[in-house]
Amino acid sequence: VQLVESGGGLVQTGGSLRLSCAASGFTFDDYAIGWFRQAPGKEREGVSCTSSGIGNTHYADAVKGRFTISSDNAKNTVYLQMNSLKPEDTAVYYCARMGVFLGWTFDSRVYDIWGQGTQVTVSS
Repeated sequence: VQLVESGGGLVQTGGSLRLSCAASGFTFDDYAIGWFRQAPGKEREGVSCTSSGIGNTHYADAVKGRFTISSDNAKNTVYLQMNSLKPEDTAVYYCARMGVFLGWTFDSRVYDIWGQGTQVTVSS
């Protein structure tokens, strides 16, 4: 059972990146998947989450209107399309599996499987 992120990189302010989270070892659409980020010296924060089984999405206020989460069940992959990037979006981005669906929450305690993270750097 694992999650593997990819797609991070260096981009200028206003640019775009698409992150991928590839899942393996479990039935993908049985679980909600969330994206989190952690900037240096700051606590980890939730960014977005989705469940293809439920068919709904949720976003943190800081990214609403700029980020879009989607999933491809055939590829067992969740994507995070990030547009209009700002320097404050710089962080390591992680995807995680919600072990039991308890609603749209970014409480990290309910996420049981985490990827290794991918670095996103937005230059000003």
